[in-house]
Amino acid sequence: MTSSAASANPPSDNPPSGPDEAPASTAGGKTLVEFSLSRQVPLTPEVAWQMLTDWKGHEQWIPMTKVAVDPDDPSSFIAWSGLGRLALEDRMKAEQPTFDGTTGHCRVAKLGPVLVGEAEFTVVPGPDATTAIVSWREAVTVPLLPRFMAPVVGRVGAALFSHSLGRMGRHGNR
Repeated sequence: MTSSAASANPPSDNPPSGPDEAPASTAGGKTLVEFSLSRQVPLTPEVAWQMLTDWKGHEQWIPMTKVAVDPDDPSSFIAWSGLGRLALEDRMKAEQPTFDGTTGHCRVAKLGPVLVGEAEFTVVPGPDATTAIVSWREAVTVPLLPRFMAPVVGRVGAALFSHSLGRMGRHGNR
């Protein structure tokens, strides 16, 4: 659930439908970065939901990411994306995930120390029984980022998340 560096894997044939960026704003020395995308994945909605809400499992399909889940509160977790000391720490808490067997929605609060804001995703059935559509939205403040860079960072974030969702689809079909 964190943005990550590009991987050596080839880009997907299925580009993001967005990104849809909102105008950037600056609050307290932090710049708001927003993006959203939707992507069809070759997984049933149930499998896509299970993979998206298996926080530790994100390590398998989000490049250069490690995740630690709080054993006392499985809805709280920390992801580190990047290399070694350059990894970005992203503390998160899933809030009210709901899934009815075919459609799901989850909001994830991003609690810092660097990224503060929220991410949310939905899963709905795709055009056939073996596909799902995953929609992802993220709105976070980023310290020290010049405001004019927010749209670029949003586009890069959307591309990286789309790439990761493609990896999720391939990993889920193993």
